[in-house]
Amino acid sequence: MLEIFLDTLKEIWNTSGISAIFMGDNWKNLIMIAISFGFMYLAIVKQFEPLLLLPIAFGMFLTNLPVVNISDAIYHPELFDYVYEYDAAGNVIDHYIDYGRILKEGGLLDILYIGVKLGLYPPLIFLGIGTMTDFSPLIANPKSFLLGAAAQGGIFITFLGAALFGFSAAEAGSIAIIGGADGPTAIYVSTKLLSGGDFKISTGTIALAAYTYMALVPLIQPPIMKFLTTDKERKIKMGNLRTVSKTEKIIFPVAVTLIVALIVPSAATLVGMLMLGNILKESGVCNRLVDTAQNALMNIITIFLGVSVGATTKADKILNKEFAGVILLGVIAFCIGTTCGVLFAKIMCKVTHGKVNPLIGSAGVSAVPMAARVSQKVGAEYDPTNFLLMHAMGPNVAGVIGSAVAAGVLLGVIG
Repeated sequence: MLEIFLDTLKEIWNTSGISAIFMGDNWKNLIMIAISFGFMYLAIVKQFEPLLLLPIAFGMFLTNLPVVNISDAIYHPELFDYVYEYDAAGNVIDHYIDYGRILKEGGLLDILYIGVKLGLYPPLIFLGIGTMTDFSPLIANPKSFLLGAAAQGGIFITFLGAALFGFSAAEAGSIAIIGGADGPTAIYVSTKLLSGGDFKISTGTIALAAYTYMALVPLIQPPIMKFLTTDKERKIKMGNLRTVSKTEKIIFPVAVTLIVALIVPSAATLVGMLMLGNILKESGVCNRLVDTAQNALMNIITIFLGVSVGATTKADKILNKEFAGVILLGVIAFCIGTTCGVLFAKIMCKVTHGKVNPLIGSAGVSAVPMAARVSQKVGAEYDPTNFLLMHAMGPNVAGVIGSAVAAGVLLGVIG
C-alpha cells in the first residue's frame, strides 16, 4: 500500500508544473511570468492602455505556465505551422495552415488565435473605433490630413533602418508599423506579413512593443515637442473651427473609403470598417448597431484579441536579441513619427504666417485621443488659456486613417 502511495506521489510530481521548471530551458518561463506581472502592474496601477495591455499580460502569463507534456499547454504554436505541398520536382507549390486540425486538437487559446491569424479582430476593432470617432475637426480643417500623413514618416524611415539591422522585409515592415502608434493595425500587419516562413519575431512581440509605446505617449512625446519648437510657437492660439454639417459627416466616410480603396486597395479592409462604424454613428438611424459596436462587440473582440496575442509571447520568442531590436526600433519609429509631425506643422506655421501651432503636429500619430491630449497639455503649460485639443484632434484622427493607409502600402509592397 505504501509503495502504491509513493508511486502516486511520484507520478503527481513528474507531471506537475513545478517539476517542469527544472526541465530544459523552462526556467525562462519564470522570467516571462515575471514580465507578465510587470505588465499587469502597468495596466492596473498605472492604467497604461489597460483594456488591451491587461488581457495581453494575462495571455502571456497563461502561455508561459510550465508544463511537462506539450498537450497540457494552453496554447500550441506548433498547430499554426504551415503545411507545405510540393510538385514532382520538389518545389513548393502551396502552403497553408490546417485549421481543421486546430479545431480538432487545439484548446481555447488556439481557437481564439484563429481570429488573429485570419485577420478578423483588428478590422472589427476598427469598426468599434469608427463608431466612437468624430471626424468633424478633420473635416473642418482638411489640412490636418497632411499632418496625419507626415507623422507616418516614422514607419517608412524605420522600415529602412530595420532592414539595415538584418531583419527581413516582412519583419522590418512589422516593426516599422509600430511607429503609427496603432495597436490593432500593428497586429493586423504583423499577422499578415509574419506568415509562411521562419521568422525571428512574432505578432506577440510586435503587439507588446506597440502597446508599450502607446501607453508611454505622455512620457515620450513632450520632450521631443519642446525640443523642436520655440516658446513663441508653443503660445500660438488657433482660431475656432467652423461648424460641420451632418451632410458632410455622412459624405466623409463614403468618400474616404472610395479614395483609399482606389489608391491603396490593401488598406480597404481597415479603412472600410473604420468608416462603416463612423457612418453608422453619423447617420443617426442605427443607434442599436452603434451601441453594439461601441460596447458589446468591442469589448468581446478586445478580450479575444488581447489574450490570444498575449499567448504567442512564448519565452523563446521574447528572450532573445531580436526582441531587444524590436524594442529599440519601435521607440525610434515612434520618436521619428512624432518628429515628422511636429516639423511639418512648423512648416505649416511658416506658410500660414503663424496661424498653426506646431504642437498639434505631434498628434498625427494614431494614439487617439491621448496624443491630442498631450498637445493640449504641453500648450497649456506655456499659456493656460490656449485650447489646442480640438485642433489637435484633426491630425489625431487623420493619423488613424494614415496608419491604416501606411499598413496597406506595406502589405501591398511586401505582402
